[in-house]
Amino acid sequence: MNNSTLPETLNTIFEEQKDLDSTLAALMATTVKLLDCDRSFLYVRDPDTRLGKAAYCYCRDATIPDVTNEQWQSESPDLEKEDPMFAAALRCQPTIFVEDIETALPEVVNREFERKNFGHRALIHAHLCCNGKLWGILQPCIFSQPRIWTESDQKLITAIAHRTTPLVIEYVQRNLILIKGD
Repeated sequence: MNNSTLPETLNTIFEEQKDLDSTLAALMATTVKLLDCDRSFLYVRDPDTRLGKAAYCYCRDATIPDVTNEQWQSESPDLEKEDPMFAAALRCQPTIFVEDIETALPEVVNREFERKNFGHRALIHAHLCCNGKLWGILQPCIFSQPRIWTESDQKLITAIAHRTTPLVIEYVQRNLILIKGD
């Protein structure tokens, strides 16, 4: 899926970037609408310092937990041991499409970790990588039931991830300069 085949709403978001914050926030809302899911959030991280946060989140309604975190936090050194999807993301493996955490293989999903930390039932774990480094994770999800992610969904999220990665890198670099004072 290239720019000409992206839905017009996405092309508009990417082409008419007013500022980085509004672009990434609009992207979360549009992702929820286009994929007909409950929530989409964007976890951003600095691959060198392992500081990260859920910078943007859009929830379909108030019953869905908003996971936005304003503070940058150090990632647990055990995170990749606890969460096989995060380990896959660190290795810049392809996006993971989980139809149901209850039936997913344990080498793909740590069911208890997902229940405790996120509460969703089906999800997409899109790895935003550049030059072998993980800069972020885009995670649309469903709460109440399993979801079969269609080929169309998969193409859409791949295109979104491709277009979003440079914006996430820019976001991380801008914000960490403010934090570190460099």
